[in-house]
Amino acid sequence: MKTKTLVRLATQSIRKNKMRATLTMLGIIIGVAAVIVMVAVGYGARTRIRAQINNLGTNMIVITPGAAQTAGVNQGAQAFPNLSIKDVEKIRNEAQYVSGVSPVVVSRVQVLGAAGNWRTQINGVDVDYQTIRDWPASSGDFFSADDVRSNRKVAVLGSTVANNLFPDQDPVGAEIQVRNVPFKIVGVLSPKGQTASGSDSDDVVLIPYTTATMALSGRSFIPQIVASTASETDLPAAQDEIRTLLRESHRITDADDFTVRNQTDLAEAAESSTKVMTLLLAAIASISLLVGGIGIMNIMLVSVTERTREIGIRMAIGARGSDVLTQFLVESIVMGVLGGLAGLAIGVIGAKLLGHFTGWETAISPIIMLVSIGFSGAVGVFFGYYPARKAAALNPIQALRYE
Repeated sequence: MKTKTLVRLATQSIRKNKMRATLTMLGIIIGVAAVIVMVAVGYGARTRIRAQINNLGTNMIVITPGAAQTAGVNQGAQAFPNLSIKDVEKIRNEAQYVSGVSPVVVSRVQVLGAAGNWRTQINGVDVDYQTIRDWPASSGDFFSADDVRSNRKVAVLGSTVANNLFPDQDPVGAEIQVRNVPFKIVGVLSPKGQTASGSDSDDVVLIPYTTATMALSGRSFIPQIVASTASETDLPAAQDEIRTLLRESHRITDADDFTVRNQTDLAEAAESSTKVMTLLLAAIASISLLVGGIGIMNIMLVSVTERTREIGIRMAIGARGSDVLTQFLVESIVMGVLGGLAGLAIGVIGAKLLGHFTGWETAISPIIMLVSIGFSGAVGVFFGYYPARKAAALNPIQALRYE
């Protein structure tokens, strides 16, 4: 029997019992729709995280202190103050793949401005920091290398700080006080938005690291170093180069006492929990597909019983057992695929509505759409095989006598 004829017969059989077929496919519809929505939310979250990581800067590499051990006790990551300005200078002078490098001296203090005070993060950085982070100024300009060398008290404000301390005005040329020390504002950075961890990138004040070290932190070590390369393809070579230079600088021969990561590493770390949650939600939603498959099997078994005389007539006029098996198997596959298509349409609409009303970012992958339809057909094959096999094994004479 031709495939076209089998599909036509299966469709006719489904049309005869529209309500029963719809209820049978309901489990498949709900399962596919739930999987599409859950995966869309998960993919959207991962896409947003990757965009936020890329928003950190251009081909950025982050160097942080590694774990340290004291008397055999692990003190945890970033516990040992082993990065210094000498390390920064060594990377700047000797690294061939690094196009920019800057220390980052972090403090969190209360800042006083025209409209009151605001608690924010002060980052002491070098002039390369603007290029590394790809962070242009929306007003004014970044401080200069001469400002860094001269320990000048100048500051560049993030947009959040500027809006809170100087609402409805351009703060360039005005002053802020940081721990009773006046700083002249030379620029305001363009908005960056949230980081992958959910914090506000724009809630920051940038000052020369030399000024931050002397006037604020009072520490000689550097809690973080950031660097960048001219192209993304240079990142692995630059990481290896930085690792070699720091091992030379720290005179170590065994385990590194620092960590070197690039944007890809940061993105993978931030995405790992989202990926696990997406798989978990998709697995839970897939249970509905199994329930739908069991529904298909039950209805097909009922259909075999109802159509026993029909099966006997078909076999009496020359139909083989394989023909009967194929006919019932195609019916279950058609129900699975139709349920999958309906669930796909509902899932796509549901994902868009969810994103519209909640503000969540959703992303529907074409591959997931194809997999959902394929899996629906596979459910039809798996759960439809036993009823089809039972129909094919009927004795023609007994089937004709069935009342």
